Amino acid sequence: MNKALLLIAMIPVLTFSQKKEVLKYFISKDSLIGVKNQAGKIIIPAEFKDYTGIKDGELLKEGIGNETILFVGGKRNDKYEKNTSGYVYDRKGNFLYKPYLYDNGADYFSEGLRRFVKNGKIGFADRNGNIIIQPNHDFASSFNYGYAVFCDGCDWEKTDDEHPAMVGGTWGVMNIKGETVQPLTKHSEKDVDIDGKYYPYSFQYNEKEKNILNFFEKYNKIISAIHYVNVYNEMSEDEKKLFFEIVERPQENFPYYQINTYDNKKTNLAAFDDLKFFVSEDGKNVFTINYEDKMIPFERWLKEEIRQAEEYQKKHSNNPNKFKNTPN
Repeated sequence: MNKALLLIAMIPVLTFSQKKEVLKYFISKDSLIGVKNQAGKIIIPAEFKDYTGIKDGELLKEGIGNETILFVGGKRNDKYEKNTSGYVYDRKGNFLYKPYLYDNGADYFSEGLRRFVKNGKIGFADRNGNIIIQPNHDFASSFNYGYAVFCDGCDWEKTDDEHPAMVGGTWGVMNIKGETVQPLTKHSEKDVDIDGKYYPYSFQYNEKEKNILNFFEKYNKIISAIHYVNVYNEMSEDEKKLFFEIVERPQENFPYYQINTYDNKKTNLAAFDDLKFFVSEDGKNVFTINYEDKMIPFERWLKEEIRQAEEYQKKHSNNPNKFKNTPN
């Protein structure tokens, strides 16, 4: 076993969630849901419809992305606001925001931020519910590689397409501070192409963070081989090169660095928990998560991914991007 992986495997797995008050759902006589604490005190009144099958007394989920409380259904006596989906509260019962509607539900977190809507404008909030970028624009994309595209005066194109395009208006690109960024006249490999224009590499790291990223760089080829084994367009080694960036740092209720993986075009491969990694605040423990938000040690994850890649190649011997279990 690789010495680095052996060290990680020997370190006790940390519990993700810091100690929180235990909260549970309750259902009113008219089938609306709210939240109580263990003592039975109502934290959030039962005013919300539920389409997910929540049961009376069910505990609220804890783990990554669950530092706030999301109600996915409508609220009693509340007028629907365009382009919204659900309601977000903190664990003390304070209303925070209405998430942006995406893919028939509440917007996902991307690079630690989720879009929300207020008075028809889009802003961004972090996993603790803090407003990071005020709602100033008519539309904004999710963040990718440190940037989001926004527009003002634009609107959805009226088509029968399942995913109509946003057209018209004035467009721009902003960083994670909400500042508008201008494109470059010259660019390097690390800069990012957005709609045919290049924008500067936006990440900065101290020595500790560079060491964290060096760990993933050691596994660049093997992780790339795992990811591309079932891609049926033959790719060069340069095309298969991955980039690893820290998109979140330890904060309240989140004692981890989050590392996203990007392809050679800087597309986020961690959008739906695939190739998303977490490193403990001391830099010694490396994890991935599964679809139940359970943390898995990197060594165990890598071993299973290698097994699946080898099994896939046995069954699909004509795949052009052959899997090779070799170190970088």
